[in-house]
Amino acid sequence: MCPYCISECSGIRIFGKRIKSIAFSTDVAIIKNINADAIIAVYPFTPQAAISQSIISISDVPVFVGVGGGLTGGKRSVRLALQAEHQGAYGVVVNAPIADEVITEIKQVVDIPVIATIASVHTDVRRKLEAGADILNVSGAAATASMVAEIRKEYPDVAIIATGGPTNESILETIEAGANAITYTPPSNGELFARTMRKYREINP
Repeated sequence: MCPYCISECSGIRIFGKRIKSIAFSTDVAIIKNINADAIIAVYPFTPQAAISQSIISISDVPVFVGVGGGLTGGKRSVRLALQAEHQGAYGVVVNAPIADEVITEIKQVVDIPVIATIASVHTDVRRKLEAGADILNVSGAAATASMVAEIRKEYPDVAIIATGGPTNESILETIEAGANAITYTPPSNGELFARTMRKYREINP
């Protein structure tokens, strides 16, 4: 279950669906069983179409697919974005280091939203938006809420997804700063199984 407090945010409407909670996972078992409004599927490896296809096919909710920007970029990211759209992705996510001109190229070939990750206070947000980014994905660790507040002050109408952190308090702080949707990292399969096994041991010591 996603934290209930995420429902306090305004949400982002994409193709008629209002999205507030976004689960950050590539684990198909978690994706199939979580109550999030959407999935954000990014990972620290070269993006592969087979992975995005697997996640999109198993998910009951919209999926935002990572198409590179760090390890992968340029024409490959553009091709991955186009392929992700054909697979049924609701949006493509580009990593923080991606060149602005690649965002522009992606925007020219897809009709789904382009989501640009903002990982540092030093990122030039204006250039990302001018390049064609439709939504900002703010992921600044402990600085996320303050980064959201600064962006919201300068761009009152931009759609912002942001990491909410591990507690209800940190999630609410990020929402109050101006985030429209919150990404939530669920416990891993291992963590969930450990809880279940503890219960089993209590029943059958």
